[in-house]
Amino acid sequence: MDVVKNIFSNISSINTFHSQFLLPDLEKRMGEWTSTPRIGDILQKLTPFLKMYAEYVRNFDHAMDLLKQWTDRSPPFKAIILEIQSQEVCGSLTLQHHMLEPVQRVPRYEMLLKDYLKKLPQDHIDRRDAEKSLEIIAMAATHSNSAIRKTENLKKLLEIYEMLGEEEDVVNPSNELIKEGHILKLAARNTSAMDRYLFLFNNMLLYCVPKFSLVGQKFTVRTRIGIDGMKVTETYNEDYPHTFQVSGKERTLELQASSEQDKESWIKAFQETIHIYLQKNETFKSAFKDVEEVTISELGKRAPRWIRDNEVTMCMRCKEAFNALMRRRHHCRACGYVVCGKCSDYKAPLEYDGNRMNKVCKDCNSILTGNIDSEEREGKKKGILEVSSGSCDLGSELHSLMVGAKLCRTPALQDRVRTALNKAVFIFVYLNIF
Repeated sequence: MDVVKNIFSNISSINTFHSQFLLPDLEKRMGEWTSTPRIGDILQKLTPFLKMYAEYVRNFDHAMDLLKQWTDRSPPFKAIILEIQSQEVCGSLTLQHHMLEPVQRVPRYEMLLKDYLKKLPQDHIDRRDAEKSLEIIAMAATHSNSAIRKTENLKKLLEIYEMLGEEEDVVNPSNELIKEGHILKLAARNTSAMDRYLFLFNNMLLYCVPKFSLVGQKFTVRTRIGIDGMKVTETYNEDYPHTFQVSGKERTLELQASSEQDKESWIKAFQETIHIYLQKNETFKSAFKDVEEVTISELGKRAPRWIRDNEVTMCMRCKEAFNALMRRRHHCRACGYVVCGKCSDYKAPLEYDGNRMNKVCKDCNSILTGNIDSEEREGKKKGILEVSSGSCDLGSELHSLMVGAKLCRTPALQDRVRTALNKAVFIFVYLNIF
């Protein structure tokens, strides 16, 4: 119940205020409009209660964070959410879309009153009350507008997620869509040009192939290219005008825009995105300068110097960009680094704090406790069979996994390791047979 309350905040109080006070008064006034053509007096009396929206708006970031955490970690929770979203009353919209509605409500009242005042004569009896009501609503709207800007990006990411067949994990608060659109890809071996679609984000480029769909645009991701190390250059081709080249660590693409203006627009978008990415990396690196780091031998024994929040723009462990919506800043109590919620989801006893349990990052947790959880989480990124050069053979890796499975503390984690282990054993046997 605590989780549910933290997700939905004071939405019940807001609903009660509207259904039992504001709506009945407005409906009654509409019925008396011929004799009493005014709404300013009602709004002036009730708009101070709109300040209760501030609590909902302030909690919105945390609510989105909780919703994502529980959807990722709890299959029953995710199943319930999907079941509710499939109901006709939800209009094929996600829970996040519906939770955004109260955030947008106050700005809509502000727009309504501004329009009302434009059409209201200067000497009208309702002008004074309406103007006072607008002042109160405008104050409440400032809180909502910032949350709307953050969530508009989230709504767009959800749309892209559906366009990609719900297979690419793009719904991440650190992802920001910069530009999208159709483009031609020049083939390297012949003179053909193929229709492609690009999604340029602040941290990556998705190179996609359009696919047939009866309902809306659908795409298949062919390549994901990181902005880190990316270069874009203008090229010249007598047979194909308006071309440019995008070169990344993963792949190099020679692309043809529809016009010179379109080409300049794409090149500018790429260059600005790369520039901003490099700037953020510089701020990330500068946070390490003049910092007296705690050595491994002192870890947990001496209080660290905390890196200031404004000194970094991304997690100092996973390097994902911070975002007020769902990826917020946290401090590791062992090393002092600024890290995201995922990388700080650990606790360990710290000697300098009387061996009390403190929030620590995944690296410090691994050092202080030897907890296998941090290694297991990183294993999801690398894949169970990815072994670096010079390391032990696959048989030894499987043996290590078997030992690790026994050390897992929760049944759920044990099941996940066993599933991965079964797949690895199958591949291991297959390779040895053939």
